[in-house]
Amino acid sequence: MSKAEDLLSSHFRFHGVEPAREYRFGAEAVGGAGKGLRDRLARAGLRDWRFDFAFPAEKVAVEIEGGAWSGGRHTTGSGFSEDLKKYDAAMRLGWTVYRCDPAMVQSGRAIETALMLLKLSKGNGNEL
Repeated sequence: MSKAEDLLSSHFRFHGVEPAREYRFGAEAVGGAGKGLRDRLARAGLRDWRFDFAFPAEKVAVEIEGGAWSGGRHTTGSGFSEDLKKYDAAMRLGWTVYRCDPAMVQSGRAIETALMLLKLSKGNGNEL
């Protein structure tokens, strides 16, 4: 877990919300882990993708995009393209995916936005 993930996890705990970590949304969409998972994923056109943080009941996910300044996998052409496929699949499955970077976690912006998205998904808020 990165420092940003540790920090965001502590922010969630402070606010009394408990996300699933490394949530396997692709696997869950095809009946969960277990026998035949690769086959089920292939038939559905999915992969065993994971979200950094997920709220499955609300279908809200938070992804911290690292490596922007250090040449990480997410910033290469192929890495970026693979990330887009992941987010496209998630949104087609009804997920709201919030992407942030470590600076947004550090400043508190990421937790503010994530909490707003959770409120909106429950029908308790009407503004971003």
